[in-house]
Amino acid sequence: MFSPTLINWKLILNQNFILMNQNKTHTFALTTPLYYVNGVPHIGSAYTTIIADAIARFKRLKGDEVMFVTGTDEHGQKIQRTAQEKGLNPQEHCDAIVSSFQELWQKLDIQYDRFTRTTAKAHESIVKEFFERVWQKGDIYLAQQKGWYCVACEEFKEKRELVNEHYCAIHPNKEAEWRDEENYFFRLSNYQEKLENLYTEKPDFIQPESRRNEVLNFVKQGLQDFSISRVNMDWGFPVPHDPKHTIYVWFDALLAYITALLEPECEPTLENAISKWYPFNLHLIGKDILRFHAVYFPAMLMSAELPLPDHVFGHGFLTKDGLKMGKSSGNTIDPIELVNRYSCDAVRYYFLKEIEFGKDGDFNETRFVNILNADLANDLGNLLNRTLGMLNKYCQGNISDLTGENIAQDNPLKKMSLELTNRVFKAYDHLQFSQGCEEILTLIRICNKYIDDSAPWKLFKEQKQTEVEQILYSILESVRLSAYLLSPIIPNLANAIYQQLGFEVDFNNKNNVKLSELFTNHSHWGKLLINKDLPKPQPIFTRLEMPEK
Repeated sequence: MFSPTLINWKLILNQNFILMNQNKTHTFALTTPLYYVNGVPHIGSAYTTIIADAIARFKRLKGDEVMFVTGTDEHGQKIQRTAQEKGLNPQEHCDAIVSSFQELWQKLDIQYDRFTRTTAKAHESIVKEFFERVWQKGDIYLAQQKGWYCVACEEFKEKRELVNEHYCAIHPNKEAEWRDEENYFFRLSNYQEKLENLYTEKPDFIQPESRRNEVLNFVKQGLQDFSISRVNMDWGFPVPHDPKHTIYVWFDALLAYITALLEPECEPTLENAISKWYPFNLHLIGKDILRFHAVYFPAMLMSAELPLPDHVFGHGFLTKDGLKMGKSSGNTIDPIELVNRYSCDAVRYYFLKEIEFGKDGDFNETRFVNILNADLANDLGNLLNRTLGMLNKYCQGNISDLTGENIAQDNPLKKMSLELTNRVFKAYDHLQFSQGCEEILTLIRICNKYIDDSAPWKLFKEQKQTEVEQILYSILESVRLSAYLLSPIIPNLANAIYQQLGFEVDFNNKNNVKLSELFTNHSHWGKLLINKDLPKPQPIFTRLEMPEK
């Protein structure tokens, strides 16, 4: 068994935390969930990761130093059984599934900084150190566990969580298994009051408000100690000094966020792992695992005397054609197939713009195609293409003497754009990407109306060259600003727009220091200089077509 000697870890790490907080002003650390590798990634995994990537890109665009963590949760009985069914050992199964996640993230232009795996050797060291620290706090004990266990959830279920007698409410097609076994438990009940105080003192710790209310209701019913070990299972880390027990998947997996922060050359210790980026600013998760991140994990961190994350955001579920998705019903979306058919930016744009983040959202392919064609092919793409065409026709592609300062203050595009960046950045800061996109699209639609109302082709015939140039400049500059603001969402289209306007910018190069310079030089209207011949106009977004049935 363990030594009962208590160590004041808080005192030992106090100086480290002070230095860490001093350096946190211009850093931002966020995570996706650590995806369970029981099967290949689904559209829900893609959705969460697209959101996280957009947040990371936005923060980098503002000049913040960002740590974006994603990864996989690879231990547990469900993984062990799935591997056995395939005739593989668990590690072979995990490696194959992990590669499918990495392939999808590449297709979606996900620019993570760390990919963490719970099967990593360094992670085992972190888990054991954390476990022993919590043990020394007196928050782990051995007892008998009796109850219904959902293998799919890797969790014992209370009676209120079961339907039709013994079926899990989350997995209603899988009957829970009765277990009567010896387990180690974490004293979650010790943290009832501390957690309630946390939610009161920091009301935005859990977001959105609907998720916070769910957690409050759960905690008010009284917290029960939960099992953190399993017997008769060897796919996981053995409990220190008691190897017949294996550390329970959630007590293991949640710590992989911390392991991810460890620099490759550093010894795998908690102190080294938390030396710069910890605590996280944001954990981004699906609402189905909210309890583990908003109740269990904070209590574990309190026990280990580690700081808590700033925010936990539990987003909603996705449906397809208004119906719940599931393999058994055949109502699914293959994210790789969707990207291959329609492009990375099309998928990113739809899920960020059309679904209000935090709420449940629906995917309908007809609506998907119509939205993309209306917003990106028609409103944005055609506007850029026709304006560049007129620039070539009426101005020989060059209006080098014109800058934003030459445009009158009452110009409708200039008036609207002067505060656009502030409005969009405010929306992005509150994770309201749908609202931010709508702000930008409003400017684009006004540009289309402005070009029709001002009719530069008529002014050209009337030899009003100055007015023609000012109209075309104000539209192209509005398109440029729109591309800049949309770059966290549709980086490839933003690149295409910038290149057609004569800029050498790559919004996909997260290590390019010039990206942060863009915040100073490009974040407001009036920065366009058309002082060289521009490339030949090309459509930036090809109209989508529904697949033949």
